[in-house]
Amino acid sequence: MISRKQNQQSTVSQNMADKQKRYEALVHTYHADLYRYAYWLVKDKHIAEDIVQEAFLRAWKSLDSLNDEKAAKSWLITILRRENARRFERKQLDVVDMDDVVLMDNDVSQEGKIENRELRRHIAALNEEYREPLILQVMFGFSGEEISEQLGLNKNTVMTRLFRARNQLKEAIENDSNMMGKANG
Repeated sequence: MISRKQNQQSTVSQNMADKQKRYEALVHTYHADLYRYAYWLVKDKHIAEDIVQEAFLRAWKSLDSLNDEKAAKSWLITILRRENARRFERKQLDVVDMDDVVLMDNDVSQEGKIENRELRRHIAALNEEYREPLILQVMFGFSGEEISEQLGLNKNTVMTRLFRARNQLKEAIENDSNMMGKANG
């Protein structure tokens, strides 16, 4: 009787150890990607860190439901997106009048950094329905079908949104170039 109970305890301990290793591997592999995605969603380092932490906590709680390790990235992105949505359900956001805020940027050293910043600004200015699939494709390399599963949309809708997002980005960048050309003579 004692031996049977010890075997059960040993099995439970081994299962917990396996779960812990699996979880740590997920965190190690996907933490940086999730943080980048969260940052793109919320544009705030601290909130992005909180969302990622909450997403991993939820992942720990339901890790047993993840049956296919190849789907881990999509699974974690879905958890993170839902956690971000919960943030809006829990809290009324503070509203700041942009006219009262002074934005300072002292790092104007490299042209590449400026171009990246401009590209991020244009991506951030896209409507969310276009921005989110674009980020999932560009940052995570998801296919149209994978994005459609994550967002709960038809694949054709996703492809149309990606096409429109790229066109809007192209127009915005061309407008900037034209404006700079006019300003420089």
